[in-house]
Amino acid sequence: MSSFGSQMRKRFAELNKAGKDVPKIMAEVAEAATIAAVQVAAQNTPPNGSAIAGTNTRSGQMAQHWELDSQTKPVMTGGSAQTVLANNKQYASYVNDGHRVDKHYVPGLINNGGLLERVDPDVGGIMVGTKTTYVPGLYMKEKAIGKYRSVVRKELDRRVRERMK
Repeated sequence: MSSFGSQMRKRFAELNKAGKDVPKIMAEVAEAATIAAVQVAAQNTPPNGSAIAGTNTRSGQMAQHWELDSQTKPVMTGGSAQTVLANNKQYASYVNDGHRVDKHYVPGLINNGGLLERVDPDVGGIMVGTKTTYVPGLYMKEKAIGKYRSVVRKELDRRVRERMK
């Protein structure tokens, strides 16, 4: 099976032979694919639209930062269109890739009837990492990249089929 890059170069060559404005098509396809990738990344980022449990514990900021930190408008350099899928929250890579949890005390985090709650550290805290030693990743970035590639394939295939008409 050929690589994603070689498949795309082949589609662009077909469009170029048809006299189409390839840089314009590249920019349009890259922008649409990046917007779709940002949406998939945000949908797969906690709290994922679920009911937020606990007081002062989940904000949804990381999901919002996919849209804020990504660059969906392509920058044309040489013969390529470059976009950026990014999340600049400090802990985004840990949620994406997974992380281990060492046993440690967290001041200001308490268990309130089965729900975690952030409180003044003087009130108390809890020990974490006693039951779970590893938190698996959610792989939001990889899912978004997969969406990007599928949108690019579909859109370029559609444009090549239009050329054949």
